[in-house]
Amino acid sequence: RQRTQPVNDVFVVGLDDFHRAQLETLPGADRCVFHPLFTCRELKQQDCFPVARLIEEGTRILRSFPGRVAAVIGYWDFPVSTVLPILRRAVGLPGPSLESVLKCEHKYWSRLLQVEVVPEHVPAFCVVDPFAPDPFAQVSLEPPFWLKPVKAVLSHLGFRIGGEADFRAAIRRIRSELHRYADPFNLILRHAELPPEIAAVDGFHCIAESMISAGSQCTQEGYAFDGQVEVYGTVDSLRSGPARSSFNRYQYPSGLPEGVKARMTGITRRVIGHIGYDTAPFNVEYFWDAAEDRIWLLEINTRISKSHAPLFRMVDGVYHHQVMLDLGLGRRRRFVTGRGDCTLAANFMVRAYADARVTRVP
Repeated sequence: RQRTQPVNDVFVVGLDDFHRAQLETLPGADRCVFHPLFTCRELKQQDCFPVARLIEEGTRILRSFPGRVAAVIGYWDFPVSTVLPILRRAVGLPGPSLESVLKCEHKYWSRLLQVEVVPEHVPAFCVVDPFAPDPFAQVSLEPPFWLKPVKAVLSHLGFRIGGEADFRAAIRRIRSELHRYADPFNLILRHAELPPEIAAVDGFHCIAESMISAGSQCTQEGYAFDGQVEVYGTVDSLRSGPARSSFNRYQYPSGLPEGVKARMTGITRRVIGHIGYDTAPFNVEYFWDAAEDRIWLLEINTRISKSHAPLFRMVDGVYHHQVMLDLGLGRRRRFVTGRGDCTLAANFMVRAYADARVTRVP
């Protein structure tokens, strides 16, 4: 009698129909049952991020599941990517430690660690307490610079500071809105063992960084497994419009010189290895200043980019959800490139650069 392979019960935090359809095309997906652990609407489309519910009720659901939980995965950013280690730990599943995830996601902590191994690729930065009597006195950088929370989503509450007046206006806005991210982020920090210098810089803090917006922007998608760090694709982020300031499209494979991409891969491996992040996917954003031939590291995200997934499907033949799923199941499968129908793929953001009236939508 033919042996039937076991079914893997996989819980996806924030599962929605669009990404379920992508997951179900993956090789081996016929041996998986994808269970939603809360919906996208419950986690991402609320007035506040329900981190306490996600941790407490999510842990209860996983522990009370009648079968064996094979994996707990997710493709959303905060709070999903940051809570995944807590949920996996609750049911004994492999994955990166919460501390290693925070070393990527906590912008100030991440910069401190990056400087230890790749200082020439990290902009000048300093921590800022926006609730101090005179936050501007804490800034050691000359304008212009960026001011952003140590944790937010989609660059929300990130400001380009051209002078003290810009800074004061940004601080007023940050003081009134930062709690949306700081309160839930602090709940997550309480589950981690933090060094004293990081415990003192909680979600109600910001980081100021020197400007590095000149050049070509790209993102490296990769994963770490058993101490080895692999990069399987580099995606360009291209801009257009007045002053080339509006994001226009993702494009894959990257058109950057091979030598530049190889140097970026070396930086990625040193930083991810130094942080100790393992058994999970990541993406790292970079700028390359061609005039100076200098590479700048922007930030590290502890997840796949779901926006890049269709590009990998077109060029490589499979959504890179495959990487997330395999690692969630505790196994390594090398991502094979070049098996898709296309040699080049792009994901466009349609822009309008003049005022207009919208009369209908698709």
